[in-house]
Amino acid sequence: MIRSLLSLSLAASLLLLLLLLLIAPPAPLAVAGATASPEKEQEVKIILERMEADVLAFRSAMESAYADRCSTETLTQCAYSNYNDCTSSLPNQICMEPEELIMSACGSGQECNALWSKTVSTVTFPSALAQGYNANPTDPELIETACYTRRTEEYMVDKYKDDQAFWSQYGVSPSWTYFGAHNGMFRQIPATHAQTCGLYDPRRRPWFVAASSGPKDVVLVIDTSGSMDDYGRMALAREAAITIVETLTVADRVAIVPFSTSAYMLGGETKLIRATKDNKDRLIRAIKGLSANGATNFGAAFSTAFNAIDTTIRQESTSGCNIAVLFMTDGQITEGIGANSVISLVNEQIRDLSTRYGRKAVVLTFSLGVNADHDVTKTIACQTNGIWTPVDDLAFGGDLVSAMSSYYKLFALGLGEGDNGDFTAWVEPYMFFTEGKMGTTVSAPVYDRSVDPPLFLGVVAVDSLMDALEQVLGEDATSSAMLERFVLLSTARCPRLNLTECELDALRYLGGGEDATCGKCTSGRSGIVPEQCRAVSDLPRDLWANTEYDGKEYHERACCELGESSPSDQCTGPRGFGAAASSLSTGAIVGIAVAAIGVALLICCYCYRKKAKTPRNEFAPSNGKPSGGSSTSNQQRQQRQQRQTNGASTTNGSKKRAPRPDKDIPVVQASVVSGSGTGYDGVNVAMPPSANPGYVQN
Repeated sequence: MIRSLLSLSLAASLLLLLLLLLIAPPAPLAVAGATASPEKEQEVKIILERMEADVLAFRSAMESAYADRCSTETLTQCAYSNYNDCTSSLPNQICMEPEELIMSACGSGQECNALWSKTVSTVTFPSALAQGYNANPTDPELIETACYTRRTEEYMVDKYKDDQAFWSQYGVSPSWTYFGAHNGMFRQIPATHAQTCGLYDPRRRPWFVAASSGPKDVVLVIDTSGSMDDYGRMALAREAAITIVETLTVADRVAIVPFSTSAYMLGGETKLIRATKDNKDRLIRAIKGLSANGATNFGAAFSTAFNAIDTTIRQESTSGCNIAVLFMTDGQITEGIGANSVISLVNEQIRDLSTRYGRKAVVLTFSLGVNADHDVTKTIACQTNGIWTPVDDLAFGGDLVSAMSSYYKLFALGLGEGDNGDFTAWVEPYMFFTEGKMGTTVSAPVYDRSVDPPLFLGVVAVDSLMDALEQVLGEDATSSAMLERFVLLSTARCPRLNLTECELDALRYLGGGEDATCGKCTSGRSGIVPEQCRAVSDLPRDLWANTEYDGKEYHERACCELGESSPSDQCTGPRGFGAAASSLSTGAIVGIAVAAIGVALLICCYCYRKKAKTPRNEFAPSNGKPSGGSSTSNQQRQQRQQRQTNGASTTNGSKKRAPRPDKDIPVVQASVVSGSGTGYDGVNVAMPPSANPGYVQN
């Protein structure tokens, strides 16, 4: 009976919604390019300046916490005191109110939603970085990072309370505040449960790369010669190129140059283009279509890349900041000019950009494959003040995406001091995955400023829904006028790069170990490579406060009934409320039938009002009767009884819901690849493929 009433209520709600859509005039939207009144622009400026002040204050709190990272108090109090986003139950957790947030994986928000806590933060590690006991990390630096960032948890909780008071005046709830470390650790508040465990890596996200590298021009040069078909190298290059494109923001410019026997600009472009969502989507589609064939012509590749950069600058379409040329290949030159001529060409182009335009360009080369020729690509990097990184084949655990992080770490060195000391970056308004609404992110880089140059630690960020700005301005979040505001916010400063040979060699070491260095420095790597705390014995062996939810599916950990504080087996996801929602009840069938008839009637009325000339009998219901109603109902009852018979009894005597037929996405297990490093020891960890975890906003 209750299910029947629920279904009828849903049908009535749908009818009312459709009626309103038909008779209500559309809300007026701002004309593209229109300018709001000075008063409204001033109010928006206050909102944006508050967000920037918030993220800079959070940055300062994180930098203070890092300064105490090696204290006995920081390390000893860290044990058994963190909450894993996949295995831990949360203190003070409560089912989300639908007006704050609706997690569709748990339902529509009418009866079920997801658990969260506003009094603690959750910690996330990519699965490849958490291979120890109870999914703990084994790298000492990762453990230190979890411990020192825990010192900011109280600050994060208090900030969320302040945000609630501020955003309430606009009828908006505050969103997430979080920190992504350079080594892959992630901490956020409010604390939530991950839908897919171990896949999220903050270093792959636009808010992270934007804040760590600033505005930039990026040219990806991709070898598509025949040998790239071997050992998954073409797939490796495509994945890396797509990920790099995805991390760019509207402050950046980008171009893709595939090459084999000759080279060309992907997408038919003649210059770099702004990295808007539309442009990025178009490039990604083209990247997916790349295939391997032909010879290997380095000269044509570099000539095409630098010609595109020159055209972009002359036509004033550039970001105005630093230039990165990311060159990926697996072999030797087999076509065109030789290695020495290529090196001369690259050096000449770099000098020309500096002399004519005052622009700094850096070439980063990547040798793909265990049998790839390293001599030419490394020599190009060493003799042009660039960075070279070797990458194993995909078939052997190679991770080009992590290896390519050297380019943002390079540019991060120019954002930690001087005029860039308070640098912030904004992300183009985008659809928040959880809310299903438009939002934006402001982020700022975090440093250890006690060393020279400042040591890059990671990025702090604050999310915000666009509702408040739309309300003040009367503009849609996707309008060109709104986009232009964020372009201006994100292009205010450019990082300055004046690196010594030792600093460059330290970056090479981080990317590829000792083999990647050019041998031009013997005075150490302070300020580039983090130093380990001496009291290693004080590091906790187990970070997690509990692992109560270990091995459970998302709905078993997170899905809850409104007003409750624990998971409910009555909430199984978007298919409906209650375990019985897995099959349609009689009430549901009646509700659907009523809704269908109502929709048909509304269409008739609407078309009649519009004086449609369609014959009336076209809209008449069929004389045939729906078949199988009784047998379907009996079959559904038998299915429910069978599930109850097969279900295991819980402690309170009720039956446990049978497993859902749709499985969670399996976590890809990656291996450790020796030869390059993100931590202390020059070891690069191969990361699992990128995926949307379902709870992080960007």
